[in-house]
Amino acid sequence: MGGVEFEHVLAKHAVSGPAHPEKEMASKAPNPSGVTQWAGRTGSDNTVAPLLLERAPRMHTTPTRPSPAKARRLSYGALLAMASIGVALCAVIAAPFLSALTWAFALAVIAGPFHGKLEAHLGWPNLAAGLSVLAVTLLIFIPTGVIGWLVGAQANESFQRMQTVVTADSIKDMVSQLPGGARLYDAVVSGQVSAGSLVPGVQQQASAWVSSVTAALFQVTVALFSLFFLLRDRTIVLAAVRSYLPLSRRESDFLLERVRSMTHATLYGSLTCAAIQGTLGGLMFALLGIPGSLLWGVVMALVALVPSAGAFVIWLPTAAVLAFQGDWTRAAILAGWGVLVVGTIDNLLYPYLVGKEMQLHTLTVFLAVVGGLIVFGAAGLVLGPVIVAATMAMHEIVQKRARGRQLKPKTAPAA
Repeated sequence: MGGVEFEHVLAKHAVSGPAHPEKEMASKAPNPSGVTQWAGRTGSDNTVAPLLLERAPRMHTTPTRPSPAKARRLSYGALLAMASIGVALCAVIAAPFLSALTWAFALAVIAGPFHGKLEAHLGWPNLAAGLSVLAVTLLIFIPTGVIGWLVGAQANESFQRMQTVVTADSIKDMVSQLPGGARLYDAVVSGQVSAGSLVPGVQQQASAWVSSVTAALFQVTVALFSLFFLLRDRTIVLAAVRSYLPLSRRESDFLLERVRSMTHATLYGSLTCAAIQGTLGGLMFALLGIPGSLLWGVVMALVALVPSAGAFVIWLPTAAVLAFQGDWTRAAILAGWGVLVVGTIDNLLYPYLVGKEMQLHTLTVFLAVVGGLIVFGAAGLVLGPVIVAATMAMHEIVQKRARGRQLKPKTAPAA
């Protein structure tokens, strides 16, 4: 209702005059409460108040806004929720590359000193990182390729030898000692078990093997690609990690040094145990007069590095072949040596080597390694001990803070 209309209503009421002057005078009498008394009016007076109330401007209530502090808290909570969702999605995206990233990190720790010297000499980070990755690649794939070629040649020779052994009478005599073995041997030799019935199984195994090799090559490619950037941008990576840690510089250096030391100990412990297993296995092959003892010793050392495999994939089939040939003495000696010495030395020596460098109990390291392999697969060989070492380091930091003490200065991790 505008001001003009309001004045018009008042003017109209003034011209017409009050219908009851005495009531108007009474209404103009002083009111102690200060409130105009509209009750009791009659006639034209009763039409003025409702009209004024009807045409009076309506008051709209303005919604109250939150205080600046509350608005900041709401904004921070929403941002924190969005960031948490983003971190979870990033973890899901990176999960398929966990093994590759873990081994890239481990190789970066091992090759870090060499890369630092090479970069200081060359002065070009990209070239130094590329040469370091090339050196790591050659050290890994050249021995693997040579050993693979030798193993293939030896396997071909062994397969041709086995073709002559399969029809030997010693195989029939040994199989006949098993329940139903004679009928099974006769069925295989007479052709009742045709080769065509074995084709689907062979095709399935070949397809699974090709898929495994392809996945392994892809993981190796991702690991080498990641290794390049971890070496080239190691200073940026360490600075980023420190920025996310709620620790002081001395505490973060202490934690990162523990992780580096554990990674170093884990890899060198694995290499040492693998070399010892290969040496012991090859030595027994030589003592028993098995051909290619040096070759098979190197192969056992390589397969001992694979957590899901081990040296037994070499000495166990060899012992079985000796048994099939009727050489029970050499078969029993090789099997006993493999089980009691080659297979046991890994479980005893590896936790000792790693625990000695990290000053951890042997049982703690053993559980960390085995549990890591169960949970993370091959990457657990590094992740298990690293997680345990980092947790114990953080626990030590908490104890120092609670007691009001500071950590002793330690060598900062190489940037």
